[in-house]
Amino acid sequence: MSINFMSTEMVFEKLRHLRVEKKLPLRKVAALLDIDVAILSKMERGERRITKEVVLKLADIYDSNSDDLLVSFISDKILYEIQDEDLGIEALKVAEERAKYLASRQAGLKAKRG
Repeated sequence: MSINFMSTEMVFEKLRHLRVEKKLPLRKVAALLDIDVAILSKMERGERRITKEVVLKLADIYDSNSDDLLVSFISDKILYEIQDEDLGIEALKVAEERAKYLASRQAGLKAKRG
């Protein structure tokens, strides 16, 4: 399973491209999600936030890599939080190091238990 980490495309753009690529009308996808067409349209234009649940459902509908879409979804959320911060990039680097530390610590704890 390959994840495209370097894409500059936002998750809403990816989802719209996938729908168009699959030649699925907006109204059909909206019906499958049980949401209004206008809401899905706003999601695809980045005018309405998309939930993790919708991303997972759309990955299934489009027969697409859910991990790739989730990475894009999460990175969009992070970007939204730090985009206007002067120290946003620096904070992101610190968070990455902390995440690596916590992951290694959790792996060590699991190894001790198992």
